Amino acid sequence: MDIASPFELAETRRLTALHALDLLDTAPEEEFDAITRLAAAATGSASAFLSLIDRDRMWVKAQTGGVPTVVPRLESMCDTTIGRNAPLVVDDLVADPRFCDHWLIEAGTRFYAGLPLRVTDRDGVRQPVGALCVLHPHPRTLNAAERQALDDLAVLAESLMVSRGAAREAVGHAVALERQQRIFRQAERMARIGWWRLNLADERVEWSDGVFRIHDLDVGQDPTLASACEFYPPQARAVVSRSLAHTIETGQSFDFEVDFLSAKGVERRVRSMGEIEWTDGYPAAVIGVFQDVSEEYALVQALRRSADSDPLTHMPNRTVFNRTLETAVAAARAHAAPLALVLIDLDDFKCVNDTFGHPAGDEVLKTIARRLHAPWLKDCCSARLGGDEFAVIVDDPALLDDAAALVARLENELRITTMADDRTMETGASIGLAMFEPARFASLRDFIHAADESLYAAKRRRIGERRAA
Repeated sequence: MDIASPFELAETRRLTALHALDLLDTAPEEEFDAITRLAAAATGSASAFLSLIDRDRMWVKAQTGGVPTVVPRLESMCDTTIGRNAPLVVDDLVADPRFCDHWLIEAGTRFYAGLPLRVTDRDGVRQPVGALCVLHPHPRTLNAAERQALDDLAVLAESLMVSRGAAREAVGHAVALERQQRIFRQAERMARIGWWRLNLADERVEWSDGVFRIHDLDVGQDPTLASACEFYPPQARAVVSRSLAHTIETGQSFDFEVDFLSAKGVERRVRSMGEIEWTDGYPAAVIGVFQDVSEEYALVQALRRSADSDPLTHMPNRTVFNRTLETAVAAARAHAAPLALVLIDLDDFKCVNDTFGHPAGDEVLKTIARRLHAPWLKDCCSARLGGDEFAVIVDDPALLDDAAALVARLENELRITTMADDRTMETGASIGLAMFEPARFASLRDFIHAADESLYAAKRRRIGERRAA
């Protein structure tokens, strides 16, 4: 009789955990795609992907940047990644003797970083089922912030895989109530999830223990449909009502994620999936699952804010500024609305850094950020473009009624005095402003160039003023 080796037993348990997720060969899902986009943005990588390692192949569940969907397992870096207890980071594939002849190099990749993704099996053992990876065409390394971002995203990906697997399994067995209870006792503990059922004849609602727990209610009498809806803010309540009505009318399932307020006043983010339960060809109930996704939602939002903001000033960064300006120009062109682009360059900022040190310079930049978010500029988009360069998109007709006065006020507001060791230094700002003129500016680049020219003229003028003084 053949006796399986320890490796074969471990691999069987790993594959059982993977297949229990029911994710292999499934359609793309926005949540997984968002994780890869955030991974690429957070690390400045050319591409990112989330893989699952089957018996003989690596299959890509989500990606950004054009990664092959299927690769033989033994030819994938991810197979090496899941066999480790720590991330696999290769600064330069060419320089690493383990991977110097890997096919990724010929495909244009020099840098690889992969984090193993693990899920808990029925015995409580964490099994490696895939990897979250980023690639770059040039040698590089990960800094501490990028490594932490990947760690956070890996945790989010693991939670999402477990949640999706549990939700699919639960909904598929919702009619068989005894089996449903057994599945959900496991799923509720693992994924902060529960089941619900709405009887269409009398609108009676049934909740599992997990749903009571998410509502911060003691397990007891099931609520009415009206009282269940009271836990949602008005906008979310409308989503719930529309989704239920559409499913009852069409027989199509729903899947939504909305804000939620528990009985103890705790703000949460919840996800609900539902479908029709048919009896003798007629819709008898709507059944589904309910999940608290607050932690995952908060993490995604924080990572998005991190990807879109300057880490020092917490202002929108150049990427967000470019998107906002493009939208503003399109709106101004379509509606003949007033629009101005203001570019700001700090004067003598290098002297502050050289004289008082970079911490003092950072305080100047943060002060500039606070002043560009003053109430009188509340309807404007202010951003840090990099270094000591800032920009403001202005579409307030009242502010643009006198552009010279706007520039003068900004110059006055952005004068900052730095003092240390009985020394004082004042930092001012050179400001360029361009009004959008549809006939004059054929492209966004023309508009930005006009603001640049205005800024250069202002810098020359201020240099002349200092020399004259």
